[in-house]
Amino acid sequence: MRLISFDALRTLDIPGVINVKPEDWLRRKNEIISADVLLFPDYWQVNALVYAWQQRIFPSINSYHLGHDKIEMTRAFEAVCPQHVPFTRILPSTPVALEQVLDEFSFPFVAKVVRSSMGQGVILIESRAALRDYAQANDVLYIQERLAIHRDLRVVVVGGKFVTAYWREAQDGRFHNNVAQGGKVSFEHIPDGALRLAERVAAQLGVDHAGFDIAEVDGHFYLFEFNVRFGTAALNARGIRLGPLILASLSI
Repeated sequence: MRLISFDALRTLDIPGVINVKPEDWLRRKNEIISADVLLFPDYWQVNALVYAWQQRIFPSINSYHLGHDKIEMTRAFEAVCPQHVPFTRILPSTPVALEQVLDEFSFPFVAKVVRSSMGQGVILIESRAALRDYAQANDVLYIQERLAIHRDLRVVVVGGKFVTAYWREAQDGRFHNNVAQGGKVSFEHIPDGALRLAERVAAQLGVDHAGFDIAEVDGHFYLFEFNVRFGTAALNARGIRLGPLILASLSI
């Protein structure tokens, strides 16, 4: 199998990969169109590679398109598993919408920037002033209930199958659970229901490489989002290498 990677760091442990810098994609067109699979292109490349050159990419085009935008992702979640989505409103940033938010949510609640990762752009709103500041900085309001949790799960799926999962627990007094924000990692006592939920949603949406963020409240699981280019520090520390699993999924 002839593989080209646009992200050398993510494919270090896949043998025989040819590395191409994303900005060299046109100059190396002949190599690219002769490849069997293109690994980890940048988002700006995927439409041209898939629709213009009709190439197979990994992660899938579904993963890229849905994973690029929290609005599209959340709407997809609401379509396939609405009972597993926290109460959410996606509204234009207008005075009328702000009044709707204040009518439907009690402080504190969560506001998100549509395109962000690693906990950045996830804001705990505790006052009208904070909501007003958020609305002034964003054209779209993404408002979500705050769940009564101090930790959440990162569930890693490759090739549509569960690979591993771990808890991310916030530091004392901190709102964010993300490892990049100082969250503590634990691989102990992972609930099977969260793994099955991630696998089911990944299969329904055609997402083949993602880190799903899932919360548990009184035995019920809620999907926050998934990240296509999720952090691997916790996996590396555990000795988990994704390259062989990616290669195996491509060979199916």
